[in-house]
Amino acid sequence: MDDSYDVYRVTVRGRFVDLTDRARRFLESFADDHDIFSSAFTEEGTLTYDERLLFFNLRYEVRAADSQADAEAFARAEAAQFLTTLDIGHTLTRVTSMNMTDMTRR
Repeated sequence: MDDSYDVYRVTVRGRFVDLTDRARRFLESFADDHDIFSSAFTEEGTLTYDERLLFFNLRYEVRAADSQADAEAFARAEAAQFLTTLDIGHTLTRVTSMNMTDMTRR
């Protein structure tokens, strides 16, 4: 593995807020594709939620040169942009991460 960067698995958690009827129909139509059991950490992010449409997770694999804080900030910004682009009302509540490069060094 190249030591010039670290690989982080970042989870952005949030809550759906003020969903429009259109956004609700969109999320409901793809709920089966966004099940927690079929999710993965990916560079583009993987959205998971259940049929109640209350809470969600976005999982990212971030390859960052600087720090864990930078990886978390990047994932938070990506999540906000993604949901805003889809016109899905949301609030981001928590970001957690794990440095996978450290795990492989042990």
